[in-house]
Amino acid sequence: QVQLAESGGGLVQPGGSLRLSCAVSGFANSSHGMRWYRQPPGKQREFVARITTDGSTYYADSVKGRFTISRDNAKHMLYLQMESLKPEDTAVYYCFPEGVVVDAWGQGTQVTVPT
Repeated sequence: QVQLAESGGGLVQPGGSLRLSCAVSGFANSSHGMRWYRQPPGKQREFVARITTDGSTYYADSVKGRFTISRDNAKHMLYLQMESLKPEDTAVYYCFPEGVVVDAWGQGTQVTVPT
């Protein structure tokens, strides 16, 4: 059974940094691309970043140059380093694997950047 456990969120002032982590289990993580999504309050879930099996990375325009996605396959971990945070980054952040049947999303981790 696929399990996704996000952590590392919190309250951070504008311009600050956070590092999110996602522990994955139940599938061969090294064989799948991984993604971060976020859901701002009152809005739909949106794509943030993805990393392929060969380490190529892609970002939403809104976070490009500020966020960095990375992975440690040996530790079954996915990360999102977030810099220069803005109030519009406030959201619940989720990780998700590509090409894997997942019964349920993880609980997510809340990131709050006050105005």
